[in-house]
Amino acid sequence: MKEEIGKVLSMVQEGKIDSEKASELIDALNEKQTTHATQTVQTLGKSDYSRKLSAASGGYLDKTLKIRVTSQENDNVNINLPIKLVKAVLGVGHSIASNIPQAAKYVKDIDIDLLIDAIENELDGQIIDVRSGEETVSVVIE
Repeated sequence: MKEEIGKVLSMVQEGKIDSEKASELIDALNEKQTTHATQTVQTLGKSDYSRKLSAASGGYLDKTLKIRVTSQENDNVNINLPIKLVKAVLGVGHSIASNIPQAAKYVKDIDIDLLIDAIENELDGQIIDVRSGEETVSVVIE
């Protein structure tokens, strides 16, 4: 499945499809995997089923990256991103942004490998908590 998602992301990077179509394709791939897992359950014993279910459920990959920005002027931002999406889009998004002159200056110092490594090592909980006089920024994986 990773290869198939990689192909979808390559098509986005090459401009063959837009992000909305990529999201639909990735959802279809996930649905296909869920259907396959259901069929596997029907052929497994109960103890095998429990073990395979916990591996297939994704556990960590089912969590959400939550970004919260609050200000005294009530200019609040709440962003919830599934970790699966973050991991799938991280490398491609950085590559695309690096090639856009207006965005390149903002992403040039981002270590994508470090971020992917953090996801693969299941970084969890509070990641960023910044409080200044008027604003609070919080990034959490839950």
